[in-house]
Amino acid sequence: MLNLEQLANLVEIHRAAAAAQVREFSLGGRALAFNSRPAIMGVINLSADSWYRESVCLTAEAAIRRGRVLCAQGADILDVGAESTLAHAARVDDAAQKRRLLPVVKELRAAGALISVETYQPAVTRACLEAGANILNLTGTDRSEELFRLVAAHDAAVIICYVQGPNVREVGDFDLSADPVPMMHDYFQRQIELAQRHGVQKIFIDPGLGFYYRNLQDSAVRVRHQMNVFLNSFRLRTLGFPVCHALPHAFEFFGEEVRGAEPFFSVLAALGKTDLFRTHEVPRVKAVLDTLQAF
Repeated sequence: MLNLEQLANLVEIHRAAAAAQVREFSLGGRALAFNSRPAIMGVINLSADSWYRESVCLTAEAAIRRGRVLCAQGADILDVGAESTLAHAARVDDAAQKRRLLPVVKELRAAGALISVETYQPAVTRACLEAGANILNLTGTDRSEELFRLVAAHDAAVIICYVQGPNVREVGDFDLSADPVPMMHDYFQRQIELAQRHGVQKIFIDPGLGFYYRNLQDSAVRVRHQMNVFLNSFRLRTLGFPVCHALPHAFEFFGEEVRGAEPFFSVLAALGKTDLFRTHEVPRVKAVLDTLQAF
């Protein structure tokens, strides 16, 4: 059971890291002040394979409608994806991804929303950035130099995800070290240096807690790992860039109350000083963060 003594010990061991500040920047003319206020990223899934039914939109009209609702509910950024990360989900080729994504990106950008596109394909990335997307949510490691150059050319931002494999669809076992932060820190440091070398200055780092590794199928193991990383996220802020987290579901524990999982995990993520919360449950998570801000 997590308790105050454990939290106090964590801060005492890493006291210097607890004071770390991260780079703040603007997207689409909108300033994001991560050191004083975390941001929320609402999810729009364009794949029928995505299991979180509330976020699935099978037409451009439905996706645009959901995007407008999420913004009204408090989302600072909208994250749109055309291919599910589930292991059994169908692959979606570049042409199909673009058909699904581009009308949504163009319409929501025209409405003033900040748009993140989740992909690891250069052709999809190029098309979406040309359509006005503000962020590449990069869920792979292949061809990263090409992708970073595209991001830089459009003065966009990138979310660098921690992926143990060529992309989120091709992962095996997760390296479950007792303390996962050092290996994540080293990975992000290398990727940040590479991104900056290719001209990218607006960077988020994401530990990839929502990815489906083979040895994280046991719910207790997976949730323990996720909670540990959430609470230790402030140590990654020493890299100087904001930390993004996709809030998980833990449906084995929450059962019929699964929609309460992301708000619960948002508390742990906030305690770990997360800067950008990726969630399917924008109003619930916003209510949690607003309450914590009031303390």
